[in-house]
Amino acid sequence: MTDATPGPLDGVRVLDLTSMISGPVATMMLADQGADVIKVEALSGDLVRGAGPNRSGITATFISSNRSKRSLALDLKTQAGAKILRELVATADVFVQNFRPGTIERMGFGEDSVREIRPDIIYVSISGFGESGPYAHQRVYDPVIQALSGLAAIQADGETGRPKMIRTIIPDKTTAVTAAQAITAALFARERKGVGQHVRLAMLDTMLAYLWPEGMSGYTLVGKEVKAARAQLSPDLIFATTDGYITAGAVSDKEWHGMCRALDKPEWRDDERFATINARAMHVTERLQLTAEVIATNSSAYWLQHLDAEGVPCAPVLSRDDLLTHEQILANDILREYEHPTAGTIRQPRPAARFDKTPAQIRRHAPSLGEHSEELLAELGYKTDEIAVMVKEGVLGVSSG
Repeated sequence: MTDATPGPLDGVRVLDLTSMISGPVATMMLADQGADVIKVEALSGDLVRGAGPNRSGITATFISSNRSKRSLALDLKTQAGAKILRELVATADVFVQNFRPGTIERMGFGEDSVREIRPDIIYVSISGFGESGPYAHQRVYDPVIQALSGLAAIQADGETGRPKMIRTIIPDKTTAVTAAQAITAALFARERKGVGQHVRLAMLDTMLAYLWPEGMSGYTLVGKEVKAARAQLSPDLIFATTDGYITAGAVSDKEWHGMCRALDKPEWRDDERFATINARAMHVTERLQLTAEVIATNSSAYWLQHLDAEGVPCAPVLSRDDLLTHEQILANDILREYEHPTAGTIRQPRPAARFDKTPAQIRRHAPSLGEHSEELLAELGYKTDEIAVMVKEGVLGVSSG
């Protein structure tokens, strides 16, 4: 975390007024890529600071959503607190908020107010449902979007038809990735055209776009909709072996022929139910059931060796513990260990995208609440005694660590 090699976003300053997951993970990605991300928190802090496993008062979820940032704890309801934020806006390239629609305007930091201070700023609003419509006023968490976007229906149990949630917060994290990409695109457009813009992003919109290529592809051809949800009606691609579970899939004819050889079922190659890509899709349930019966007769290692030899995409189903020692993950060197000043030794994945000239990397530990408040105010020109007065008056929060 001490390497000062500039990242691709070196020189970009981001004011991060977001909380929970979607906004913080988006700005964390920018911070890993070299942006100076200032996390502006209420004196009570982001709710995620108190959610989940923690050590010395800092949670694993907060660490994994807010590394590489600086923290400023500020009471924006006070005149002095609002003044400090306005001063920071004048220095910023990007302003990101994920309050419910209308809240940020009531706080005095809507787009018009912010743009009066910094006309070319990239102003980003992340919401659950968008800024209008019957759901716009509602609070939102990831399961609500899984339900409303169709994701839970797509995951429905094949036997009962009961909708199921994915046990990880896909809408939150997909929105984060989409937001990070949109922000860098807006910065690029400003570099070319010299003007900022307002980027609006709803979690609901993100998930509809995310699901469409295959989860909703049957609704692409207007007038020729395919309403049967194939993914719901067939088994998934998890096969039990004599000692565990594997996955294996054959899409192309070449892969299918390889699977027939690996499973020693040459007769499947000429079976009219499986002779073409479309036929295999139409008879997916029968195909997967037959495959499962064969794979259940031997070990995971046996089948993975034979399937790989025939060019069939396959892998073991790893437990979370297995991930830490699997040879491919070790070869990728994605999991790293760091020393956090309060949480001790922590494990984090490095940024996934590798830049050979301007590396992305974990640049700072996830900050304690208000850890950089004094530092940031000093950068704005405030004197030590002025900062002390604001701390005493409850305008400014500083780290006690």
